[in-house]
Amino acid sequence: MDSERARQLLAHERERIEKAITALAKEDEQAVSEQGEPGDQGSEDLYEKELNTGLAEDLAEQLAAVERAEARLAAGTYGLSVDSGKAIPDARLEALPTAERTLEEQAASGR
Repeated sequence: MDSERARQLLAHERERIEKAITALAKEDEQAVSEQGEPGDQGSEDLYEKELNTGLAEDLAEQLAAVERAEARLAAGTYGLSVDSGKAIPDARLEALPTAERTLEEQAASGR
C-alpha cells in the first residue's frame, strides 16, 4: 500500500476514535451532573456506566492499535504481518487500517 494512502487511512481512523472518546467523555460528564442522590441510581444507570466503561476501554485499545500502526508506517513495516512478515493485502488494510496480521494469521490466533 502507498505510504500516503496509509497515512490518510490512519489519520481518519485516529480522528474517528478521538471523536468517539470525546463524545463518551461528554456523555459521562452529563450523567454525573444529572445524578441525584446516591440511592437514586437505578439499574439502568449502572448498566449505562458499565457499558460506557467497556466502550472507553475498547476505544483506548483501538487508539493504541492506531499508534502501533503509525509506528510501523514510520519504520517502513506497515502492511507487513507482525508475526510472519508476509504482506497484508491492501483490501484488508483499506477495511482495517490497523491490521497487524494477514486474515489467515488473525483467524489462527483466535483474536
